[in-house]
Amino acid sequence: MRALPHGPRTPRSLLGALLLALATVAAVLAAAPAAHADTLVCEQYGSTTIQGRYVVQNNRWGTSAPQCVTATDSGFRVTQADGAVPTNGAPKSYPSVFNGCHYTNCSPGTNLPAQVSGIASAPSSVSYGFVGSAVYNASYDIWLDPTPKKNGVNRTEIMIWLNKVGPIQPIGSQAGTASVGGRTWQVWRGSNGSNDVISFVAPSAVASWSFDVMDFVRNTIARGMAQNNWYLTSVQAGFEPWQNGAGLAVNSFSSTVNLGTPGTGSPGAPGESVTACKVAYATNVWSDGFTADVTVANTGSTPVDSWTLSFTLPSGQRVTNAWNATVSGPTGAVTATGLAHSARVAAGASQTFGFQGTYSGTFARPSGFSLNGARCA
Repeated sequence: MRALPHGPRTPRSLLGALLLALATVAAVLAAAPAAHADTLVCEQYGSTTIQGRYVVQNNRWGTSAPQCVTATDSGFRVTQADGAVPTNGAPKSYPSVFNGCHYTNCSPGTNLPAQVSGIASAPSSVSYGFVGSAVYNASYDIWLDPTPKKNGVNRTEIMIWLNKVGPIQPIGSQAGTASVGGRTWQVWRGSNGSNDVISFVAPSAVASWSFDVMDFVRNTIARGMAQNNWYLTSVQAGFEPWQNGAGLAVNSFSSTVNLGTPGTGSPGAPGESVTACKVAYATNVWSDGFTADVTVANTGSTPVDSWTLSFTLPSGQRVTNAWNATVSGPTGAVTATGLAHSARVAAGASQTFGFQGTYSGTFARPSGFSLNGARCA
């Protein structure tokens, strides 16, 4: 049968066809997942948000040379990092992604700052992309302050160096080693003039890792560099480049801060390090005072360098003077650090120090002995 010719389209029929086509396109767009466009940030302190909960920042604070980062859906990559600065000084910048508040820039929906004593856990994960043609570290920063600060420099910075390339080192000097989060770290302590810095340096590159931020916070508190009534203000993952840096990337980042009462834990519990040490505590007590001789024994097979013993004095007790160690406190959370001649505890050996104090009420023994952040028997 011969097909009949199509008649001419009327304005009404054309309008109907157009509306039908537009409805079809709208339905297709609604069904398709939203596309994410990478965002280029080149301003010195420019930033943008990702995942609706984290901030990516360029943070080019130490150089006038151009630097750009491209924020992706899960992290960022450094797309331009010109210039170089001396490796015996500060880095060029800290391009990074963070949860919390940094110089009044707070990530969307963050519950930071939060008091340390009210944080049950703070799980985080990060995955890095490294390059070989640059001098840099890959660092995870944790910021603590006595106040819920959202602007300016915090009192203590915890740096976790997950990789370093080139002739660079953390601020200060090495203060021993520690086991935190199931890994062994070199520990460095120092000050950059405006805040205290403790750095945990991995012996080899760690490209990706999941851990609890609070493990490092508790270790820092045990070393006397923070307190439980301080505030966690932000956690940040990024890079400190000294030379070049294009191609570096944080491929993914996650951070959650769970508020609540921290668990007391037990020997061998996740997040708690138990080291091979034993503490003997001998006292001479009179009506309102006492002396204590404390012996720290290394029952392990490797030496402990630059030791710090932390413990908690019962309520009403106060340290008035000490010998063979530097004891700070003087009440509540107390730390004792070995002197130059007694800073090393060889395997199978011990170091002894003592202190004098006063007390009120019933005399009791301290609790919670830990050596370099790891609990002792």
